[in-house]
Amino acid sequence: MRKVRWVHASGELDQFFNDELVSGSRGVPQDLLTKVEPFPTDDLAPYNAAFLSGWVVEQYQIDLIAAATHARSVMEQKLRQLCSREVPGDTQRNLSVRATFDQQTFKHILVPVWLLTYTYGSKNFVVVINGYTGRIAGHHPLSWIKITLVVLAILLIIGIIAATQQG
Repeated sequence: MRKVRWVHASGELDQFFNDELVSGSRGVPQDLLTKVEPFPTDDLAPYNAAFLSGWVVEQYQIDLIAAATHARSVMEQKLRQLCSREVPGDTQRNLSVRATFDQQTFKHILVPVWLLTYTYGSKNFVVVINGYTGRIAGHHPLSWIKITLVVLAILLIIGIIAATQQG
């Protein structure tokens, strides 16, 4: 039988966040951008129109207030996880985290991202490529017929192995 003894715990945690990136695009899936991170924020250069010459560039679609709100919610979630790890024991309830933020700064940056969108059947699929690291993430179509055939083949192989070990 499991026994739980609840003990009050409290404390403080200082955490520095640097360059918490928020996408300014509504058209690129956020989950794909997260998968191709990190982006090089240590090597930022001042804006120069020559960087974009010959390329199609998307303008910001999210304003600074919405981006700051999103960044703050991401940081609050990370703080909650950090605080949860600091509390002794393996079970918690009523974890309360009160975050205060100071010395906040914002900067608009351009990061190199290549997009590929293709249509398969009646659905569109997106592939995102980090132009700095080369990491790739994307959505792709699934063939349920092929998946079913693979599962059946695995079950057949397992059945054959089980039959040969019994005989």
